Amino acid sequence: MTRGRKPKPSALKIITGQDRADRMPKNEPVPVTIMQGLPQPPEHLDDYALEKWNDICGALFRCGILTEVDADGLSMYCQAYGRWRKAEEAIQQMARANPASGGLIIKTSNGNIIQNPMVGTANTAMRDAMKYAAEYGLTPSSHVRLGIEADKAQDRDPAAQYFT
Repeated sequence: MTRGRKPKPSALKIITGQDRADRMPKNEPVPVTIMQGLPQPPEHLDDYALEKWNDICGALFRCGILTEVDADGLSMYCQAYGRWRKAEEAIQQMARANPASGGLIIKTSNGNIIQNPMVGTANTAMRDAMKYAAEYGLTPSSHVRLGIEADKAQDRDPAAQYFT
């Protein structure tokens, strides 16, 4: 396992003007961009995962991030997101039943008080989703690391100049 920053693909180095010959990777595999359009979502995605897939797939494709080999990784992100949403909804439902605990703790059959297992499920799914999200540039800090220009929508937002 290598240490340090994750390497930036050559295509992104070229787009951002960082394509120094001495720093370009040798023998880098280059995935092919999705053929004629967006990939079809995998059948195993649940409702929340499918909703997330449909929300972000087009944007990633337009940015040139989504290629033929990325569909599995993207589906993993969407599934982790869906699992997180389901766990959070379960916690909220338990919180309505017992407002004092907020759904964060439960009583076992022996009468012991423990952390609600759904909290652990939600935390794990959230961590997994954030790791996948960073790989696809879906977090604020990873936008910068990918070096992709923002949508032209910022031209219509007068406050956007202070956040670029």
